[in-house]
Amino acid sequence: MTKTLKPRDERGKTPNAGLAVREDLRNIAIIAHVDHGKTTLVDAMLWQSGVFRENQEVVERVMDSNDLERERGITILAKNTAVRFGPTKINIVDTPGHADFGGEVERTLKMVDGVLLLVDASEGPLPQTRFVLRKALELGLPPIVVINKIDRKDARPQEVLSEVYDLFIDLDATEEQLDFPVLYTIARDGICRLTPDGEDLPLKPLFDEIMRTIPAPCYEPEMPLQMLVLNLDYSDYVGRLAIGRIVNGRVSARQDVALVRVDGQAERARVTNLYVFEGLERTEVETAGPGEIVALAGFSVVNIGETITDAENPRPLPHVVIDEPTVSMMFQVNTSPFAGQEGRYVTSRNLRERLERELLINVSLRIEPSDTPDAFKVSGRGEFQMAILIEMMRREGFELAASKPEVITREVGGVRHEPFEKLVIDCPEEYIGVVTQKMGTRRGRMTNMVNHGTGRVRLEFHIPSRGLIGFRNQFLTDTRGTGLLNHLFDGYEPWAGEIPHRVTGALVSDRAGKVTAYALEHVQDRGEMFVEPGERVYEGMIVGENPREEDIDVNIVKEKKLTNMRSSTADESVHLFPVHRKSLEEALEWVREDELLEVTPTSLRMRKRVLQAVHRPKYWQRG
Repeated sequence: MTKTLKPRDERGKTPNAGLAVREDLRNIAIIAHVDHGKTTLVDAMLWQSGVFRENQEVVERVMDSNDLERERGITILAKNTAVRFGPTKINIVDTPGHADFGGEVERTLKMVDGVLLLVDASEGPLPQTRFVLRKALELGLPPIVVINKIDRKDARPQEVLSEVYDLFIDLDATEEQLDFPVLYTIARDGICRLTPDGEDLPLKPLFDEIMRTIPAPCYEPEMPLQMLVLNLDYSDYVGRLAIGRIVNGRVSARQDVALVRVDGQAERARVTNLYVFEGLERTEVETAGPGEIVALAGFSVVNIGETITDAENPRPLPHVVIDEPTVSMMFQVNTSPFAGQEGRYVTSRNLRERLERELLINVSLRIEPSDTPDAFKVSGRGEFQMAILIEMMRREGFELAASKPEVITREVGGVRHEPFEKLVIDCPEEYIGVVTQKMGTRRGRMTNMVNHGTGRVRLEFHIPSRGLIGFRNQFLTDTRGTGLLNHLFDGYEPWAGEIPHRVTGALVSDRAGKVTAYALEHVQDRGEMFVEPGERVYEGMIVGENPREEDIDVNIVKEKKLTNMRSSTADESVHLFPVHRKSLEEALEWVREDELLEVTPTSLRMRKRVLQAVHRPKYWQRG
């Protein structure tokens, strides 16, 4: 059966509907800037609500189940858990804090009735704090403010609280939203205080405040089943899982439902398994009511933004609207001489299927075909999001080549517009000069400067997104690793003009072979090297960086000519400089338009698009 249906009002409700309330439930999302302690606080809430036994061994940041999340110490995917506080069940959503994963935050906020805003007691509100809070306030969600890490030596909780009030006012918060409760925590130790210098308490005041401030879920008793699919998961036993909040009605296992697509087409399906969240586990149940966050199995194809509703009386909900991508890259089949030697999935079919699979769970990505069948244009929210996708693919056994990230422009009234960012830099005072100078060359305009008198200063800039590509590593070098850099999309504005990307050239291998210490010693004076003796190289592979703008072809595999008087063992006098191994993000920022990054499960290699030197155009002489 297929019908075309029109969605009802937001969340399927009419303005004057008589609503019922479920007092035994609370749904809350924890939102914050990256590394302000969201996942650590969830750990403490799980422990103190009795989810774990006293002697149970549990890893730190237990909600970061992804290997990449553990290694990098950040949350990439939004996740659900639930704790019990007396007779009440509290569903908790742990959301990402990095701006590039804002698509995860936007849709998960539609599952909850309030937010817990976590702010670092030293750093205060940062760009992503503004982003997630704006989304929460637009949805009318009441906030609880928690100032975390108050045990830091440089903690300044009173000033941070003033900054939080300023942020709420700047975001046009209502009087009710401005009347938020404030708590002070040391999430790592599971400690809560009512005042910055107050008594150390367990997290019970936080649970009490959640019960007081976060409203219980409301629903319309007469309405049929309505549930918006806001997340997806996969189980080896039951297949694809659709996760979302039941807005109205009830759902049961083995119930026939209608799945309404984004285009309005309705298809019949059957719920084979129904799960709710208890602690860190999914618990199978027979039925679930309104306000509950559930996972449903039984759909062969289901996408984020679709509505699961009553089969006989379908009432679709408005689909999720996500901010548009601002950065794009080309993902293509690896065509280097080493292609297929290190990865399991190397064909264009493998690449296309993997990218299409990513689209099912990542609504902020866009995939478009290119002029050639072996390349795809991938658009997202930032270069970091792209780097995470590439890293996940290489760990799964994929080989691919990726191009330099480029911003997505628009035509507005016949004028070319590009994305701009709000950039916040926190660095020691002695680096103000070098930072502002670099910002000037990248078309950045300073909008604010704050000195807290601690020896560090906060600088705010308005800068084209292009100006940030390749800037992070240069910034860390300029500030000797002491600077902090955060940015947030700030809208489209007219094209700002040319911005220099990389003023250095590349040292390019002119032949295939194995790198020798003898050749490396003679080449390393030309610049910084990326390869070591014994590594395999091919013609057109980048083996180092030239301080000057032009590229230089070098023989990196040259061997010492041996005679009876000159033996191969006489290499003790070779002196080699340390090699600079670029990370995935560094390599993506470093390559320019005529270069590619070759990614395999075991290697990262930078190369020229055209490998043969005789056919390669001279990049620095273009135009």
